This record gives sequence, structure tokens and C-alpha cells, in this order.
Amino acid sequence: MLRNLATSLINSREERIVTTLPKAKELRPFVERAITLSRRAHNLSDDAAQALHLRRQAAGFFHAGNVGVGSLTGKRRQVRPERGAGVAALRRLFSELGERYKDRPGGYTRILKLGHRDGDAAEIAIIELVGNPREIEAAEAEKKRKAAASKKKASKGGKKAAKSEPAEDTESADQSE
Repeated sequence: MLRNLATSLINSREERIVTTLPKAKELRPFVERAITLSRRAHNLSDDAAQALHLRRQAAGFFHAGNVGVGSLTGKRRQVRPERGAGVAALRRLFSELGERYKDRPGGYTRILKLGHRDGDAAEIAIIELVGNPREIEAAEAEKKRKAAASKKKASKGGKKAAKSEPAEDTESADQSE
């Protein structure tokens, strides 16, 4: 079950899955160990044998696909089907996620509680990878929104200060007379 959930999380386009809270809590260390292996392999620059060893260790966290199946299978000697989602997850883990988390010491996942499911009242949660592209876009949009708000506030503040200065000059002139 954990292998299937980890494969789904790594392969998902949004880099998040919805599951029950206990499953998400069990999945977190499982996925983080695999990501740590890919990060360590990515940080190795010259030791190809060690990187291969780490890749093979990480392969144990996913279903490898058609292991032990000959090149031709079935009664009609059909061609072997493509490798499974576990192989795609391993490829993505070592190409994209290892690069993304190369400087991060840990904490690659986040669990968000959603409440209770209607049918059986099980607590539902989202488990997602930290630093996903959707999150980065939202942070950039927030920065732009704050920058625009501060410019708008500064322009309003400048107009108010310009209006208030003549009023102070007239008051000081009235007091001097």
C-alpha cells in the first residue's frame, strides 16, 4: 500500500494526493527516505558507483514493474508491456526531485488536514511535496500583489501628505497672527 501511495505522490502532476490521515502519516517517512536517497545521489558528482547504489536502494521503495517476466509473454507470445509507474516514479525522483531538494536537509512533504469523510467519518488529509511549481507560482503572485498594494499605499500616502502640509502652514500662519 505504501509503495502504491508513494508512486502516486511522486508521479502526480500536482504533486499531492488525498488520502486518510493515518495513511498520510505513515507515508511521510517512507517518501522522505526515498527523496533523501535521490538527493544524496544528486550531490555525488564523481562517484557513479555510489550513485547507482543509491538508485537501486531507492528502487526498493517502488514497484519495479515487470521483474522476472521474459521478453515475450502470454499464449500468443505477445510483446512485454511497458514498465510500470514505479519505474517512472524512480526516474522522476532522480532527475527532477533530486535537483529540487539538493540543498534542503529534510522536510520534503507537508500534510494538510481536510476534515472528516461523510461515509465513514475517517479523517481526510492531503499529503504534498514542498516547493511544488503550483506553490512557487502562488508565492510569486502574492509578492506581486503585495508590491502593487505597497505602491498604491505609498501613492495615497504621498497625496495625503501633500494635502496635509498646506493645512499645517495655514494653521501656523493663523497662530502667528
